[in-house]
Amino acid sequence: MRLGWCMSECLKKEIVLSAINHAVLRRRSVADVIFHSDRGVQYACNETLELLKKFKFIQSMSRKGNCYDNAVTESLFHTLKTEHVFWRKYKTKAKATQDIFNYIKSSYNRERRHSKLDYISPADYENNWLKNVA
Repeated sequence: MRLGWCMSECLKKEIVLSAINHAVLRRRSVADVIFHSDRGVQYACNETLELLKKFKFIQSMSRKGNCYDNAVTESLFHTLKTEHVFWRKYKTKAKATQDIFNYIKSSYNRERRHSKLDYISPADYENNWLKNVA
């Protein structure tokens, strides 16, 4: 299994399965963690459902046709595009992948405050959550 970030022209189940496995390896304990997605076939296929069950994720899917169920994710991608990606030209897919990874890992997760998280960064929110479950 290849770890790390992957970008593709289309979202296939293999990318989803790889992301789930990566999360499990990185976090170690993922039981009762919510895996929220839309109703795309890559999230609803048997392989994804079985892997989520194996690692004891709680699966959550948006209601059909309701974009508001995914508002936090939609906000992330809007911010990524308008604050970062639209201002850059990438010579290769590898350079784009690395740049976007760096932006999310450093700026977005560590510095950007979010109203949904009581105005703290995603990294601080996660650290607080990890302290409470330990």
